[in-house]
Amino acid sequence: MMGTDDRTWAYDNERPAHEVNVPSFWIARSPVTNAEYLAFMRAGGYEERRFWSDAGWAWLRESECREPGHWRRASDYEGSLDDYRAIVFGSLEPILAEGIVMHVSFYEAEAYARFVDGRLPTEAEWEKAAAWDPLKNAASMFPWGDAPWNPKLANLDQGRLHPTRANSYLEGQSAYGCLQMLGDVWEWTETRFEAYPGFEMFPYADYSEVFFGKEYRVLRGGSFATRARVARNTFRNWDYPQRRQIFAGIRCAWSL
Repeated sequence: MMGTDDRTWAYDNERPAHEVNVPSFWIARSPVTNAEYLAFMRAGGYEERRFWSDAGWAWLRESECREPGHWRRASDYEGSLDDYRAIVFGSLEPILAEGIVMHVSFYEAEAYARFVDGRLPTEAEWEKAAAWDPLKNAASMFPWGDAPWNPKLANLDQGRLHPTRANSYLEGQSAYGCLQMLGDVWEWTETRFEAYPGFEMFPYADYSEVFFGKEYRVLRGGSFATRARVARNTFRNWDYPQRRQIFAGIRCAWSL
């Protein structure tokens, strides 16, 4: 069951709950790290046409991007993370290999996923991995269950001003064993932002309805800056595929 019927906390685009058939798939346990993304860069990821969709390649040629949006080159070598620094709220800081990569566009996320012979998850796949408990045959509000958030479960609520290391927050894992599905970074999905079957506008049309059917892609999971009171498995964010200023990262999926 995807989405929710709750009207006390859910936004209109999260409703109503509806049954979705999701074929079996693999999904990464944690988001992509800085070191993993650097491997993509070193392998010519920004030069190899085969990793990019037509729209992504056109964006890349126009933008001339060659690294995540907040990375800055600190040397001419560009062979390791020591050759870069990250702008973190106005300060230049070292980039941790095991830290979670962020400030990447949908197109970059899509290209990286192809580099590892994968793809981005669909929105339904993401929610199933985060919310569904196959033993209970029911969905939970959070990956760890229905208990309220606390700082041991996820990096939310601006307690930190950056993502933590990948494979952290073991207490917050989902029933399928996925880590950090809430907090740290928003995660791009391959799904376009559309209304669920039976959608009813609330409280006004311009909140969600005017964005349906356009170029927006859905992001899930929240980031370190997301308030805990809105972070839940059914929460839907959306943005243009070229946007890089958001705290967005990558979780890959693979078809069976």
